[in-house]
Amino acid sequence: MPSFRTALKRIVVGRPQRSDRLAHTLLSKRIALPVFASDAMSSVAYAPEEIFLTLSVAGASAYALSPWIGLAVVVVLLTVVTSYRQNVHAYPSGGGDYEVATVNLGRRAGLTVASALLVDYTLTVAVSISAAAANIGALVPFVAEHKVSFAVGAIVLLTAVNLRGIRESGAAFAIPVYAFMIGIGAMIVWGLVRILLLGQPVLAASANLTLLAEGDAFTGLALVLLILRSFTQGAAALTGVEAISNGVPAFRKPKSRNAATTLLLLGVLSVSMFMGLIALAQLAEVKIAEDPARQFADAPPGYVQQTMVAQLADAVFSAFRPGFYFVVVMTALILALAANTAFNGFPVLGSILAQDRYLPRQLHTRGDRLAFSNGILILAAFAVVLVVGFQAEVTRLIPLYTVGVFVSFTLSQTGMVRHWNRLLRTETDPGARRRMRRAQSINGFGAVMTGVVLLTVLVTKFLLGAWIAIAAMAVFFVIMQAIQRHYDRVAAELVIGETDAVLPSRNHGIVLVSTLHKPALRALAYARATRPDVLEALTVNVDDADTKKLMREWEKRAIPVPLKVIESPYREITRPVLEYVKRVRTKSPRDVVTVFIPEYVVGHWWEQLLHNQSALRLKGRLLFQPGVMVTNVAWQLESSERIKKRRPETPPGSSRRGYEPGPAQVPTPAAKP
Repeated sequence: MPSFRTALKRIVVGRPQRSDRLAHTLLSKRIALPVFASDAMSSVAYAPEEIFLTLSVAGASAYALSPWIGLAVVVVLLTVVTSYRQNVHAYPSGGGDYEVATVNLGRRAGLTVASALLVDYTLTVAVSISAAAANIGALVPFVAEHKVSFAVGAIVLLTAVNLRGIRESGAAFAIPVYAFMIGIGAMIVWGLVRILLLGQPVLAASANLTLLAEGDAFTGLALVLLILRSFTQGAAALTGVEAISNGVPAFRKPKSRNAATTLLLLGVLSVSMFMGLIALAQLAEVKIAEDPARQFADAPPGYVQQTMVAQLADAVFSAFRPGFYFVVVMTALILALAANTAFNGFPVLGSILAQDRYLPRQLHTRGDRLAFSNGILILAAFAVVLVVGFQAEVTRLIPLYTVGVFVSFTLSQTGMVRHWNRLLRTETDPGARRRMRRAQSINGFGAVMTGVVLLTVLVTKFLLGAWIAIAAMAVFFVIMQAIQRHYDRVAAELVIGETDAVLPSRNHGIVLVSTLHKPALRALAYARATRPDVLEALTVNVDDADTKKLMREWEKRAIPVPLKVIESPYREITRPVLEYVKRVRTKSPRDVVTVFIPEYVVGHWWEQLLHNQSALRLKGRLLFQPGVMVTNVAWQLESSERIKKRRPETPPGSSRRGYEPGPAQVPTPAAKP
C-alpha cells in the first residue's frame, strides 16, 4: 500500500508519465493562447487603470491625455509583437530573448537578459495574483481584508496545477481565459452601443465625485514627468509578449508558424481590449484616485474605491446584474491565471540556463509529469516572498514590474538587428535581401521604441521601487556567473590525465567497530569479501570497561581479523580515527584506505536522531581526506519495514534482510591469485 505522502502526491500531481509521452504534451494554438498569452491579455485589466490612477494626481482634467497615452502604448505593443513574430522564426529552439542576446551580443548580454526575465517572471506572478485579490475584494469584502493570505493561497493552488504538466494546466485554464475575453469584449461593445448609438447615459459610480489634484499646479516639467510616468505604468500591457518566444518548443508542428499566429492573435486582442477600456472609461467618466480619502472630498462616508473594470461593469450592466458579476469574476480569474504564463516561462528558461551551466543542474530535470518541477517550486517561493513583502499592493509592485521586461525587449531587438546584419553579409539573392532589410528595419524600430520606454521607466520609477528590480537583476547576474565558474572549475579538475588511470598499489581496509553485534559482523564479512590487501578492525577506547569487553568477545569468537585499539584520552572518536587514517596514508601514499562503517537503516525520522550520529560526523570528515574511500554497510532495523513495503516485493529466493552472517559465518578469505 502506498504511504499517505505518496498518495497525496498522486492526487495533487497525478501519475508519472513516461519520457516518450513528451510529444503528446505539445499544445495547439487554441490551448497555447491561454497558456502563454494570458499574462499580456490580462494586463488590460489593470494597465488602463494605472494610466488613470497616475494622471489623477493632476486632477480630472488630466484624464484628457489618457487616449493619447494609450495610443503610444499601443504603438510600442504592436511593434514588439511584430518583432517577436520574426524572433520565433529565427530562433525556434525556445531560448527566446536569452538566446538572441547571447548569440548576437555576447555572453554578458545574454546573462543580463536572463536575469531580467527571471525577475520579470517572478513579478508577473506577484502582480497578477495581487491584482486578482483586489478585483475579488470588490465583490467579497473578506478577501479585501485578507489580500495577502488569499494571494499566497492562489500561488499554492497554481503551483499544484502546473506541477501536473503544461497540457493539463492549459486545458484547465482555457475556459476562464476565453470567458474573460468574451466578458470584456461584450462589456466594451454593449457600453459603446448604449452610449453612442442608443444615447443612453452610462455613468460610473465615481462620475459625480470631484477629483482634486494632489499638488498646486502641474505644468511644464512636472506635467511631462507625470505623462511619462503614466505611460510607463500603462506599458505594463506589454508584459508577457516575450513568453511565447520562450515557449516555441511547446507548440505543435509547425512550431514557429503556430507561435507567430498566436502572437498575432495576442496583439489584436490586447490592443482591442486596452483601447476599448480607455475609451469606455472616458465616456463613463470613471474616476480613480491615488489617494481616495484626500482626493475625493465629497465622497460619501465609508466610500470604497472599486477597480476600473468593476466600475465599468457596474455601469454598463446596471440592468443586468449577472453581466456585472460575470465580468468581475472572470477578471479576477484571468488575473490569477495570468501568473500561469510565468509558471510556463520561468521553468523553461531555468532549464536552458541550467543546461548552459548558469543555474543548478537540478533545474534542467523534468518531474513526474514531464514539467520542470524544480523551476515551478522556486518561482512560487520567490513570488510568495514578494507578495508578503509588498502586502499584495499592485500599485507598490507595478514600479518594479516593467524594468526587467523592457531590458529584455531592448537587448533582444538589438540582437536581432545584428542577426540580420550577419545574414546580409552572405546573402546574394535580391529578394531575400529585401526581406531581410525589411525585417531589420522592424527590429531596429522596436529596439529604439523599447529603449526609449526603458529609459523612461528608469527615470520615472527608479526611486519609486525600480531600483529593487535592478538590484535583483544584478544579484541574479552575479550568482549565475559564480555558478558557471564553479561548474567550469569542476569540469577542468575532472579531465582525465595521463596518470589518472593508474590503479593504487594496495588497498588497506579498516572496519570501524564499537560493539560486537550483527551490524559489526556484517561489516567484517563484507570487508573480507572485498579482499583488501590489508584488513584490520579499529575501535576507539573511550571507556576501558567497554573496550575490554569487546576484546574478550573478539578472542572468544576467534574472529580472523586483527583488532586494533587506539586511545582517546579526551573521549573523542572522530579525531583519533582521522589521525590514524592519516598515519596509514603517510606511511604508504600510493595505497588506498577503505573505511567500512556499519550504519543503521531506520524507518522513522526521530530514530535518525538517536542513531548514526557519530558515523555521520566521521563520514563527513573522511570524505575530505585524499585517497580515502568510505563504505557504509547498512543494517535494516525492524522499523524500516514500513519503507520497504512501499517498494516492489523482494524477488523470490532472496533473504528479507540480505546476507546475515552469524558468529560462525564470517567467511574465510579465498586464496588470492
